[in-house]
Amino acid sequence: MNKNTLSCENVLLLRGAALWLLMALCLAWCMVFLKFDLAFFKLIFPGKFTRVLQAHLDFLLMSALLFGFYAAKVPLPTSVRWCMVVGAFTNSSLFMLQAMFPVLDAQPPAQGLFPGVFRVYLLASLFTTSYGFGRGAVIVVLSTLPLKE
Repeated sequence: MNKNTLSCENVLLLRGAALWLLMALCLAWCMVFLKFDLAFFKLIFPGKFTRVLQAHLDFLLMSALLFGFYAAKVPLPTSVRWCMVVGAFTNSSLFMLQAMFPVLDAQPPAQGLFPGVFRVYLLASLFTTSYGFGRGAVIVVLSTLPLKE
């Protein structure tokens, strides 16, 4: 690959997008194996099938967003890039965790240490993802406005 064609500043977005796209592909195969009722995959994902599907779709959407921000070639601060990539993973992984640990998907919400840690992880993920993509979007919009002299 020709390194000169990469936007070096935002290459983290490209790497993250590729990794999360691979994750979506793995989850797609997991769903196939779940539909074939393979016991090993039922052990990994004892929760709702729809949660695996949501994780798969969310990884795809987050990958598309990261690819899009990379393609825009607007320089983004390091904190924004990292929050986008980390938030894209943590946000999508919330559904995966619910598929792996059905207690996290209980109504009413389960009590205890593990569900409590999950709620903290959920909130941290929402803040991280919102900051990264929100600030990134504002920076992209501002880059399209004419400069005042």
